[in-house]
Amino acid sequence: MDREYTKFERARIIGARALQIARGAPITIKTKLKDPIRIAEAEFEAGTLPLGVREKKPAKLELS
Repeated sequence: MDREYTKFERARIIGARALQIARGAPITIKTKLKDPIRIAEAEFEAGTLPLGVREKKPAKLELS
């Protein structure tokens, strides 16, 4: 992983990926796990998830 994720970002990423896996998306790692959540967690730890977080920069406040 190239950055640290908050627990909320991590949960959202793993949940979204688990849903993809449950619906038949290809798995990016070799595993004998069957549970989509466990597979998504393993992918997250391996750094092979095809998902990420895009951060929105806050608008600048203009002080006058």
